Formats: sequence, C-alpha cells, structure tokens
Amino acid sequence: MNDFVVFIFSHGRADNFFTLNTLKKQGYTGAVYIVIDNEDETSERYYKLFGDKVIMFDKAEAAKLFDVGDNFTNRNAIVYARNYSFKLARDLGYKYFIQLEDDYTSFVYKIGVDFKRIEKPIKNLDSVFFLLLEYYKSVANLKCLAIAQGGDFIGGKLDGTFTSLGRRRKVMNSLICSVDRPFEFVGRMNDDVNTYTESGRRGNLFLSFPNLMLHQIQTQKNKGGHSDIYKGFGTYVKSFFSVMYAPSCVKVAMLNTKHARMHHQVSWNNTVPRIISEAYKK
Repeated sequence: MNDFVVFIFSHGRADNFFTLNTLKKQGYTGAVYIVIDNEDETSERYYKLFGDKVIMFDKAEAAKLFDVGDNFTNRNAIVYARNYSFKLARDLGYKYFIQLEDDYTSFVYKIGVDFKRIEKPIKNLDSVFFLLLEYYKSVANLKCLAIAQGGDFIGGKLDGTFTSLGRRRKVMNSLICSVDRPFEFVGRMNDDVNTYTESGRRGNLFLSFPNLMLHQIQTQKNKGGHSDIYKGFGTYVKSFFSVMYAPSCVKVAMLNTKHARMHHQVSWNNTVPRIISEAYKK
C-alpha cells in the first residue's frame, strides 16, 4: 500500500499517547505520521519521543479552509487537522489516508449473528487496512469509510440504523479518505456528525463498517486533545452544533446511559436519500 498513510492527530498528549503502540502491537507496518499543530505548547515533547514521525501544521492557515460555525476563539479542536489532512496527504505524495485519534487501545473483529457479536483482537492490521481500502476504492461515490465504535452496537439489530448490507450511514473517529474524493468537515465541535448529516443530506455517501471495531479511552477522561473544549462548553453545546448544520434531521436529546447526558440524536429517515426497492416498480 505505497499510496496509503496513517495520520494520528494529537494535542498535548505526548506522554499519554496510545494509538501508535496499538498499531504496532496489532500488526501495522506501513507509513504513519503523528500530526500536531503549531499552537501545542508541548510540541517539543512529541519531537523528543517520536522524532521524524511528527508533522506540525499551521492551525491559523488550516482555519481558513472551512467554516467553524461560531464566533468562539478556542481552537483546541480536531476539525482543523481533519481538513488540513487532505493537503498534507497530497504534499507527502499519498492518495489515500486514514485519520486516527491518539487514544485507541485496540482494534477488534466483531463476529457473530444478528449483531450479537463477540470480539476477537486483530493481529494483522496491514491486511485489514488493505481490505478496507479495496472496499473504499470499489464504491465510486463513497467519500469516507470508518471502523465502528462501541456505541454503534447499542440496541443491536433493533436499532434500525444498520442496513441489510451491514453498513451504517455515518462516520466517526477512524476515517479512510482520499485526496481525489475531497469533502469539508464543518463546525468547531461534533465535526464528524455535522459532516455526515449535513453532507449526507446532499447525497454524499459515508459508511461505517461494523465487522470491525475500535476501543478508545472514554471521551473527556483523557486530558489534552479536544476533551478540554468539550468540558469547557458542555455536551449540549457540542451536540447543538449538529442541529445548526442539519436542523431537519438532528436534535438534542437525553442519552440515558449509566451517566445520563445531553447528546445529538439523528433521525435517519430525514437524513440521507433512500432508494426505493425494485419490488415496488409498477
């Protein structure tokens, strides 16, 4: 996969950095870069620990590439790196790339029937990334392909957001993209949700692959990264960004988990175009 690279986005977590070791432990041997910004006060620590694997970008320049959706001044958000990564991949000579965050502890297979799945650790990430990339290439209008997260399996089959093909029309966290299929992440917070809802309404295709799943440190439990901005504004503001971008299909509702909190709620019947089955053709 000479035309494929892994980007790991990080900020302020040089000494609390999981993903690189996870990739190595689970069999990834390809190109990888740790992407930091020039507003990170701990940047020298990254260079000391990871050397030439570190790439720094200008956050002020990246801010000119897209709409943050507000007049806040806090730029401690991942969306700048997400949008800049298309230019970065092109400048480095790569056609395809996967965006990862810095807090992944494992990648696993999800095996089973009827979404009652068991987990098996992946030991050959090179092969897994290759197959994901081949699938991505085979779907001409696919903008972005993601690995599932634990929350994707809440509710199982009855959740209704998996199609008969086992794909989900959303992307979060681990995002396979191409410089030849560019799109824009929007909004300072909840950028992935903002993007797959707002852009999905216009017919762009985003998919999650639920046969694979990643584990990561719980949001806002790991200091640094974009946890600080979420803590500063609260989950209601974070979730309401998606309402601003796609008010016809997203609302803010209570997420009734062990620790109840406000969260975005997507109405998929109002989000993406549907193709009527040939069975209904007159």
